Amino acid sequence: MTFTEPHKECDKCPRLRAFLLDLRRSYPNYFNAPVPSFGVPNPKLLIIGLAPGMHGANQTGRPFTGDWAGDLLYSALATHGFSEGQYDARMDDGLILKDALITNAVRCLPPQNKPNASEVNTCRPFLTDQIASLKSLQAILTLGKISHDSTVRALGLRLKDYPFGHHKTYAIHNGITLYSSYHCSRYNTNTKRLTEAMFFEVFKDIRDNLS
Repeated sequence: MTFTEPHKECDKCPRLRAFLLDLRRSYPNYFNAPVPSFGVPNPKLLIIGLAPGMHGANQTGRPFTGDWAGDLLYSALATHGFSEGQYDARMDDGLILKDALITNAVRCLPPQNKPNASEVNTCRPFLTDQIASLKSLQAILTLGKISHDSTVRALGLRLKDYPFGHHKTYAIHNGITLYSSYHCSRYNTNTKRLTEAMFFEVFKDIRDNLS
């Protein structure tokens, strides 16, 4: 991978930096730093979430690892041939991704899981650089509206031309297809806004259209 990940001591967002420093005292065994991307160096699919979860990626140091959202996401990846090995919600579970890379629009845990607009904007250059460097990309999947909107902006496109919606698809430049989905959070699944069948159907569509 040739893109730049945020430094472990990144201080570009003062509120997030202060929050993580406090957590290092409260949860000294947690990762408590910008969470790096996880997957293959030449992915066909880039999955972009919102931000690390408190007791998920912020604990383990791997995107979507350790919480409910990760359980559903990694199940979808396994079902549709994007992973090998058994997901066990740990960094050392031996899981390997195939054709896929997972990252977040905001790389640091925000208070109450809610980054503010300036933090999304500040972190976006990492996403822009990442997308531009991945010459193998055929598909991008955004999870949730904030992730979708930040990705559209990272691609240099206008939001009004690419509105968010579950299982919407857009052909964008360089032969890449942009897919969007409701976020696979416990809240969305508990309220049935997103069902497993709905989520898996997005992955089936992506897999069917990859070359």
